[in-house]
Amino acid sequence: MDSLITAAARALAAGDPLGALKRVALRDDAPALALRGIAMAQLGDFARAKALLRRAARAFGRHEAMARARCAVAEAEIALVSRDLGEPTKALDTARATLEAHGDRANAAYARYLQARRLLLIGHLDDAERILAEFDPATLPPASRASCELVVAGIAIRRLRTAVARTALVRAEQAARLAGIPALMAEVQSAFRALELPAARLIVHGDERLLQLDEVEVLLASTAFVVDACRYVVRDARSMISLERRPVLFALARTLAEAWPGDVPRATLIACAFRTRHADESHRARLRVELGRLRALFRTVADIRATKHGFTLAPHHASEVVVLARPVDDAHAAVLALLADGEAWSSSALALALGTSQRSVQRALDALAAARKVDSFGRGRARRWMTPPVPGFPTSLLLPAPFPGD
Repeated sequence: MDSLITAAARALAAGDPLGALKRVALRDDAPALALRGIAMAQLGDFARAKALLRRAARAFGRHEAMARARCAVAEAEIALVSRDLGEPTKALDTARATLEAHGDRANAAYARYLQARRLLLIGHLDDAERILAEFDPATLPPASRASCELVVAGIAIRRLRTAVARTALVRAEQAARLAGIPALMAEVQSAFRALELPAARLIVHGDERLLQLDEVEVLLASTAFVVDACRYVVRDARSMISLERRPVLFALARTLAEAWPGDVPRATLIACAFRTRHADESHRARLRVELGRLRALFRTVADIRATKHGFTLAPHHASEVVVLARPVDDAHAAVLALLADGEAWSSSALALALGTSQRSVQRALDALAAARKVDSFGRGRARRWMTPPVPGFPTSLLLPAPFPGD
């Protein structure tokens, strides 16, 4: 490897893409193409970066498997940063295996980190943890170690383990300072700030107040009966009931919880659950059916009692009933939460991360665009959506995610 290639590689490792391009911008040999591709990725020109990396992989030839594997890892990172989460992961798996076979442990570990980060973005926390457990972050260079600790912190945040998240972020900050890359240090500081943002609203007896993530953790560990409108579950100190796929039952549970210890008139329950202003006998009959289903689900945690005017919630073990809601009431709050990270997302990536259909996400994006809350650029499959951070709205701290043991 000649001196210009070595100098360009060192500039990229230090987070100086312009310095790297000064040395290799006019060269078309395989190593220079690869370094130019990585530099363009650091500058945000992902389309050009992909094209350069693919040219480099072809130029390296069949007998330079390790170099082509490194190009594949770089391309996978570009796909991750540009939120192409639906990209096949087989190429990254093959590249990682090749790097391990050739003794390039640092880049092989980085490929595992990319897999873990993708799994974190789409909410597969158990799989992400399993991948991170397969290698020791201490063996990575400082920049890669900082990135890995950010994933550890992200998993802990989604698990509502704020102490673990803060510890991981401290380690990430230390590694970022050792790396000396300003963009990486800014990313760590942004993660720290996310912990201080309001993560949810607490609704009790009609009063509301904002909670930070550590306060949410304390609430969920308490003895209160919690109707969680962030993850669509109902829980007390002994059990948890998921209503994620039962929107009518969850609407009834939330309405009853917000009125506790009072009762809710039947007309109000019908309006909230069935979204109709004019109730007839069929709606009242359906209400009885749905409340019967809710009673069956709640039989171990609470009773739903009929009163003169409607129905009331009566928990078996808890002395208080609270509702935990998103900090911002919006019909498409989950989509906004993902877009609030400032990255450009495709509709397919949003659908994958939210576990819903792409058509549903597209309808949500169209509604948000009409309200001027999001913007897009590009056309067809290259179309991307983004928005400035919404004031008071954290990125994705409380998006629905699998719980331990689920």
